[in-house]
Amino acid sequence: MAVTHDVPDQLGELVTTAHRIREAIESVIEGKGDAVRLTLTVLLAEGHLLIEDVPGVGKTMLAKALARSIDCPVRRVQFTPDLLPSDITGVSAYNQQTREFEFKPGPVFANIVVGDEINRASPKTQSALLECMEERQVTVDGRTYQLDAPFMVIATQNPIEMEGTYPLPEAQRDRFTARVAMGYPEPTAELEMLDVHGGTSPLDRLKPVATTSEVRALIEAVRGVYVSQPVKKYAIDLVVATRHSPDLRLGASPRSTLQLVRAARAHAALSGRDYVIPDDLQELAVPVLAHRLLPSVEAQGQRRLPEQVVTELLRRVPVPETRAS
Repeated sequence: MAVTHDVPDQLGELVTTAHRIREAIESVIEGKGDAVRLTLTVLLAEGHLLIEDVPGVGKTMLAKALARSIDCPVRRVQFTPDLLPSDITGVSAYNQQTREFEFKPGPVFANIVVGDEINRASPKTQSALLECMEERQVTVDGRTYQLDAPFMVIATQNPIEMEGTYPLPEAQRDRFTARVAMGYPEPTAELEMLDVHGGTSPLDRLKPVATTSEVRALIEAVRGVYVSQPVKKYAIDLVVATRHSPDLRLGASPRSTLQLVRAARAHAALSGRDYVIPDDLQELAVPVLAHRLLPSVEAQGQRRLPEQVVTELLRRVPVPETRAS
C-alpha cells in the first residue's frame, strides 16, 4: 500500500505558526536565518540548544527572542563560578509556621530556561541540568518533581579558550540536541542593527505570537512525521561512521541517533513535508553530531575540527534511494 504524503491540516498550521515565530525572532536578530531555523527545529524536536561563540554576537539575544515569542513561563540563569546546583533546581526550606520542609522551585521550573554563559559555572553546577534535560524532572531530597511541557534549555557558552570558562563534560554536551555558532554579522546586517538597535532594544517591543498550547500541538504534529526504514538506517550509518573514524577518539552516542531523527522530523515539518528525506539528515548532521565528538590526538595536531570530520563522512556514507510514495 502506498504511503501518501499530502501535507495535513495540522502540518499546515505548524508551518504558519512557525513562520510567525521565525518572523518575530528575525525582527530582533538580523541576518541569521539559518540559526533561527535551527532554533525552531530544536524546539519542535523537544530538544535543547547550545549556542557557542565569542561575546557580543547575539547569543543571548537569540535565546531571549525565542522565549519572548512564545507566551509561556521563561526563566534566565546567569551562570557564575559561585552558582550552586540548588540555585538551579530549587531547595527544600524549613517553614517555621507549619514546621515542615517546603520545596522552593528553582528557575528550571519553566517552559524555556535560558542559561547564560553556562561554561562559567563549575562542572558540579552544570551537572544539575543533566536530569531535567533528559528526563524532564528534578529530584530534590528524595522527591521527584515533574517539569511542564514543552521544556527547552537554551544555553550560551563562550569558547573554552577564553578566560574563566570550564569545558562542558561530555555527558552534558550529549544532552544538547544541537549546537549553533552565531558568527559575525554581514556588514549590511550590522548596519541595519545600528538602525534598529540604536535607540531602544527591539526585545522591548517583541510580543508573543504563539501560545504554549500551540507549541504543544506543533510538537505533537512533528511526532507524526514519517521516517522510512532506509532513512532510519542512513541515520544509524552516519552515527556509526563517527565511531569508526580514525580522526575521532569519541564517536556519537545512541542518544545522538535518536535526536538526529527527531530533529529531522522537525526539519521536514518546517519544510511542509510529513516525511523525512536524506537531505534533512544531511543538513542537520553537523549541528547535531559535531559537538558530541572528540578529535584524536593526530587530528588535533592537524587542526582538524569535528565539523570537518562529519562533513567528510557525509560525502563517504552512501545515501539511500527513497521515494515519496
